Formats: sequence, structure tokens, C-alpha cells
Amino acid sequence: MDRVTSKDGTSIAYERQGSGPAVILVGGGLDDGSENAPLVPELAQWFTVYNYARRGRGDSGDTLPYALEREIEDLDALVADAGGSAHLYGVSSGGALALEAAAAGTMADRIAVYEVPYCLAGNMLQRSRDYVERLGPVLAEGRRGDALELFMRFAGSSEEDIAGARSSPWWPGLEAIAHTLAYDAACMGDYRPPTARLATIKHPVLVATGGVSPDAQVGMGGLPPDFFEQAADAIATSVPRAERTTFEGQGHVADPKAVAPGLERFFNG
Repeated sequence: MDRVTSKDGTSIAYERQGSGPAVILVGGGLDDGSENAPLVPELAQWFTVYNYARRGRGDSGDTLPYALEREIEDLDALVADAGGSAHLYGVSSGGALALEAAAAGTMADRIAVYEVPYCLAGNMLQRSRDYVERLGPVLAEGRRGDALELFMRFAGSSEEDIAGARSSPWWPGLEAIAHTLAYDAACMGDYRPPTARLATIKHPVLVATGGVSPDAQVGMGGLPPDFFEQAADAIATSVPRAERTTFEGQGHVADPKAVAPGLERFFNG
């Protein structure tokens, strides 16, 4: 485990593997880097892969007060550590963070994002507003388990899914980082694609989704079937140098072996 110090003094922990151009993996909600870990050896065939724990997660620090700008500075510090330039691959809300960083001027080369959860489909925008309105007070009261439940319902989980999660051995680990749900909400803004900022991104951007509708994904059956597709299409329409693609047969947590070849082609394009 290596570390880099962000602008505000926060220690950001990361693991590095491989050689070649740098690729930084930006995790999504409730991920301390573990979800992206299986992708590391796949991409390390071609790249130097940085898999980091976003602030407040894993072995990284968590200097308060939180602000989206601090997370962008964390990425800037990682890019500097990588030699001053890197590709970014952001998953879910981590994709929104990668796009915000690009719009803010982070020294990225190419950016790929996967299933960024902007809320355009069905009633999801209203659901996002209700979620954010309730999340703050719940976290302020220290009710981390209840915050996780709020998030799971927002993400399409059934009550049965939630009950199963609460009784699982990994629930305490999720509670430990549940406060970072507010950080992801900040990355998502008002949960609509920030079209004006996206239009300023000069980098080539790969906008990807999986080929499996959300109702076929465990714990996401309550999302509209075209939820991620509508969001991705909006991103691709807004970013001037965007390329839209689908990793066929993949759900929201994609098989690294299905993702890596597409990323290699794009990053080395």
C-alpha cells in the first residue's frame, strides 16, 4: 500500500501494479477500492494501474469538512504521483467524479466512465431528491445502517434484498463507510447530467454501459430498465469528443475480463 498526500494534507492510500501509461481507477459508492481490485491485473498487462481508496474509505484519510473540490485534488495528487498525466476510469458515481475532475482541469489523458447514475429515466430524479433530503439528517444522527437502507432503496433494492444485506457478514464494513454516501451525492450534484460542464471537457471520453437491463441485476430491480442507458446517452451527447459503447452481457458490476479489452483499445487509441 502506497500513499500520496492531497492538497489539504489528507493521506490517500493506493495500490499500484503493472507498467506503461498510468490508469487511475475511481470507485463508486461504498467502494474502498475492493470492487475495482479484480480489474487491476487485467489492465496491468498494458498499463501502470493505480487503484485507490477515496477519502473516508479504507486506509485513506478523511479531513473535514468534505467538498467535491477536495476529491478532485485527491485525483490531482495521484496524477502528479503518476508523472503528471494519467487515464481515468470511473465506475458509477466514480464516473461522475472523473468527469467533474476533467471539467475542473485535472491533467488526464483519456477518460472512461461506466454506468454513471444520472437520473433521467422514470421518476428517478424525484427519487434522488427524496434520497438526498433524507440522507443528511440520518447521517447527522449517526444512523449509518439506516443510511445504507436509504441508499439501497434508491438504487432499486427490494426489502428482501435489504434484509439479506443487513444479516450478511459484510454489513459492518459497509456501515463503516456509510458516511461517504454523502460524498457520492455531492459528486452527483442534483443528479442531472451537468451538461454545461460536460461540454467543456476536451478529453476523449468513453461512455459505457452494460448490456443487461437493471431489472436483471441483483438488488437493482427497482430501477427503470433504461436507467443507465439514458444517462450514458446524455453524457455522450454533451461531451464533444465522446464515444458511446456497451460491454455486452454485463451488469452494474462488470466482469473485468469483459471490460479490460475495451479500455485497452480506448486508452491506447
